[in-house]
Amino acid sequence: MTLSESNMQTAQLEITGMTCTHCAVTIQQLLLRQPGIQEARVDFAEGKGWVRFDPQQISPDQIRQAVAQTPTYRVSRITLMQQGPASDGGTYTYRLIIIGGGSAAFAAAIRAEELGLETLMINDALPIGGTCVNVGCVPSKTLIRTAEAAFHARHSFFDAVRPRGADIDFPRVIHDKQELVESLRQKKYLDVVSDFEHLKIISGHARLADAHTVVVNDGESYTGEKILLATGSRPRIPDIPGLKEVGYLTNRSLFELEEKPKSLTIMGAGYIGCEIAMAYRRLGVQVRIIEFTDRVLRSQMPDISAELEHWMRAEGIEIWPNFRAQRFERTAEGILIHGTFPDGRYHSFLETGYVVVATGIQANVEELGLEAVGVQLAGSGHIAVNDFMQTSVPHIYAAGDVADTPAYVYTAAYEGKIAVNHAFLSDSQEKLDYRVLPWVIFTDPQVAGVGMDEAQAERQGIPYEVGKLPLSEIPRALAARDTRGFIKLIRHAETDQLLGARVVAPEGGELIMTLSLAMKYHIPVQELASQLFPYLTLQEGIKLAALAFSKDVHKLSCCAS
Repeated sequence: MTLSESNMQTAQLEITGMTCTHCAVTIQQLLLRQPGIQEARVDFAEGKGWVRFDPQQISPDQIRQAVAQTPTYRVSRITLMQQGPASDGGTYTYRLIIIGGGSAAFAAAIRAEELGLETLMINDALPIGGTCVNVGCVPSKTLIRTAEAAFHARHSFFDAVRPRGADIDFPRVIHDKQELVESLRQKKYLDVVSDFEHLKIISGHARLADAHTVVVNDGESYTGEKILLATGSRPRIPDIPGLKEVGYLTNRSLFELEEKPKSLTIMGAGYIGCEIAMAYRRLGVQVRIIEFTDRVLRSQMPDISAELEHWMRAEGIEIWPNFRAQRFERTAEGILIHGTFPDGRYHSFLETGYVVVATGIQANVEELGLEAVGVQLAGSGHIAVNDFMQTSVPHIYAAGDVADTPAYVYTAAYEGKIAVNHAFLSDSQEKLDYRVLPWVIFTDPQVAGVGMDEAQAERQGIPYEVGKLPLSEIPRALAARDTRGFIKLIRHAETDQLLGARVVAPEGGELIMTLSLAMKYHIPVQELASQLFPYLTLQEGIKLAALAFSKDVHKLSCCAS
């Protein structure tokens, strides 16, 4: 077979285990026997080898594996020396250009370094680390945990314990939050790539000038064989008269306030709005939620919404469902919010603190030059991708919040790795699989889920059964005097396979991975019912919920099955 010179690549191998020149000759002959390797040279003195190969026939990982089949020789690093061919007959500046600096971008950069790919990362807007570490997961969850500590200092589920309250140093809360953000940004992002030999990071706004060329700040241009778009998302701001003029906060700006707000009106009762509401209420802020649909967490089944809403109201959070804000007005006393209810009734009220917008997210796709190169968007405004993270332009990939995939930090990292593997490993078949994706909403009680719910099973015509167990039937919850919530399992009525699960419980998120694994490995529900779960753990609730399909758990003694 004649190899096309335009497709050939050269790699440098760092080889361990050689003790003499005969070792070098042995490895060299081994490499030359591999399909796709045209030339090979190994030098014992330098501990290195060089191969010229066709990436369509053999990948760097396969070269590494070929050497690893010997008893003692190993390839510790592979560096691709020759850049990919450009359309004009020259070479690309980089094998991979990553636009973005968050979780998807860093996962891609780590994988690219493992493959020895010359990579450029261009970051703009948020600092390195993106949404999660700077304005999302890390700051919100540490504030939620701080608020929980304050709540438990004032409230006890045990009549015999009388809490004495909490003295909250709010500026210190924000200072500690920011200290954690900066620490994790350094340790989990910048330090991770500090010794990478093939990665360059620059700051600036990147735009696609053509399918292989990226221009930064309308100045310097770089060419890349493959491009990964990982520009993330930002809060979606509704177009309501007066909202921009009165000034509003999002989770980004709210978490920066060092003076505790007197009150908040939160627009939106999705997971972001609910998490913010509970955290700030427990930190001593008066909180109101306005939601244009009929309940909180509208994406979930009504019983989940009702359970969470009950406990939110019990903590003093005002919830206004079916209220659509129509106009905002700044007055001397505060922000006047005008709106209507579905029956046409008009109502206005005064917010003397701040308005927080939590009405969803939108992808950062503006001014990327997508239209010029033919990258298509999904109906949601996110970049449309296939199961390998390819866009409508095959050598351009997208991952993380900018893509039309679930918007979690752990899925973003997963997608970044899949994109690089597919782009540079010809034999990679790894693709997206979110059938058993677990997720958690960090309210209290937490809401967690995996797989489908009853409505989704109904729409797909799947015969299903629901087993629902209140926490009042779980010994651990009874011992803790905290029986808020339930565990709900949805199973296939004919095969006994778990179709999905929903948990509403204190620390309920700690249960969901067990249920995800049960789905992934096709463990029947009755098999879950027969397993030995430790007594007085919340995990035991999974066993009891599984038993509820065939037995009346009210009539079981402790630990009986």
